[in-house]
Amino acid sequence: MQLNLSNIAYCYPLAQAPILHGITAAFPQGWTGIVGDNGCGKTTLARIACGLLEPDAGSVGPSLVSAYCAQDATNPPDNLEDFATAYDRRAARLRETLALEDDWPWRYGTLSGGQQKRLQIACALWQEPDVLVMDEPTNHVDAATRDEIFRALEAFDGIGILISHDRALLDGLCGQCLFMTEGAATMRPGGYTQASGQAALERESSVRAREDARREKKRIERETQRRRELAARKEGKKSLAGIDKHDSDARRKKRVAIFSGTDSIAAKQAGTMEKRLGRVSAQLDQMRVEKRYDADIWLDAAPSRRPVLVRLESAELSLGERVLAVPPLSIGRSDHIGLVGDNGSGKTTLVKHLIAHIPEGVRALYIPQEPSEEQQRAARSRLHDLPASARGRVLSIVAQLNSEPERLLEGDEISPGEMRKLMLALGMLDSPELIIMDEPTNHLDLGSTEALERVLAAFPGALMLVSHDRALLGATTSITWRIERRDSENTVSCE
Repeated sequence: MQLNLSNIAYCYPLAQAPILHGITAAFPQGWTGIVGDNGCGKTTLARIACGLLEPDAGSVGPSLVSAYCAQDATNPPDNLEDFATAYDRRAARLRETLALEDDWPWRYGTLSGGQQKRLQIACALWQEPDVLVMDEPTNHVDAATRDEIFRALEAFDGIGILISHDRALLDGLCGQCLFMTEGAATMRPGGYTQASGQAALERESSVRAREDARREKKRIERETQRRRELAARKEGKKSLAGIDKHDSDARRKKRVAIFSGTDSIAAKQAGTMEKRLGRVSAQLDQMRVEKRYDADIWLDAAPSRRPVLVRLESAELSLGERVLAVPPLSIGRSDHIGLVGDNGSGKTTLVKHLIAHIPEGVRALYIPQEPSEEQQRAARSRLHDLPASARGRVLSIVAQLNSEPERLLEGDEISPGEMRKLMLALGMLDSPELIIMDEPTNHLDLGSTEALERVLAAFPGALMLVSHDRALLGATTSITWRIERRDSENTVSCE
């Protein structure tokens, strides 16, 4: 059993260029990873593979039963109620593997993002599809949940397509990876580590080849110019002007030279060089090297003059049947804080409580896990209404976070990762004193994560990150607020 995509092309309405063009790929039984920068078309290709989107050109075959788990798990799966009332062996095994509680399907809207994701995956696996697409399955999840998801996906024996920026998950599951860039795709063997190593070698080779071609082009341009000038001088010598009409000997020699073609050699050589220059120029135009935006981002920000930005008194916050006990906490003007805890422990509840107590006059930027439709519309509207200089700065920041800025100006289709970058870039215009980001690396590609890590580490003001990404927290924060379950309540400790 194998799913084949042949010469797939797709262009979104209002976009100036197709997001996919001429993509051909084979997905055998087992897991194939799809990786690439935000906005490169990974989700679009996956939806086409599942039959959820019709390509403008190309074909998908054979016809197979497919299931698609979207990045956003906030919408309940279509078969949620069927799974909730199923007690067959497969359903029982999924409940055990993913540590699902019996009442979760009946209160889906109250679950944390990680709990919703586990239930979404269980509903998809329970269908036993031929083709299963997982779009960022480890977003929003803690380490324990990631292990549970890995075990569940490892047991799937159909055609698996994994869109992910989770290197460990790609390495553990995938036998091949499809690398997407600028609408095209290249399949490489192995998990992410092996395949990306091969991609890096290929990119280095392409860079060297392009530099060699550039040097050769410059050399030929110089030689061509020299031959042109020589030919022009020779051409001028063909004229009998300037020779005395009575000097028959000189006029005879000139006519002999013209008749024998000795003066045309330079012109022929110049024409040959022109052809060589054309070939080298065409070769150079066809060479493509994947763009990377690796420059650091300069933040127009400084620590607040206030020594303490936010003070929280001790409080008890409701978590349904449990409470979150919050001790007195404060955020200094240059504190970089990481908020950690299991899914459902109350991290988002604490963040909302904190935001509600930010004093008036403190310039704060908050970017939630999943921006609402209203927040996304507001971001797009602000971008288009900015004066040219401010818009240019925002798009420059987005580019340095490893996205194509032009895509933000084309139509209304902005990927979740690009939207978070746009919101951060727009927020920088306000010179924030405090940045709060809930799961900042969700939906981000690896290059973008590294760029974001650099900018947040260098931010001179106060920072709070809610994240399960230990590498990110280790590089950007020095204070940890940890939520732990103790007896009948969850408590916050400061480290």
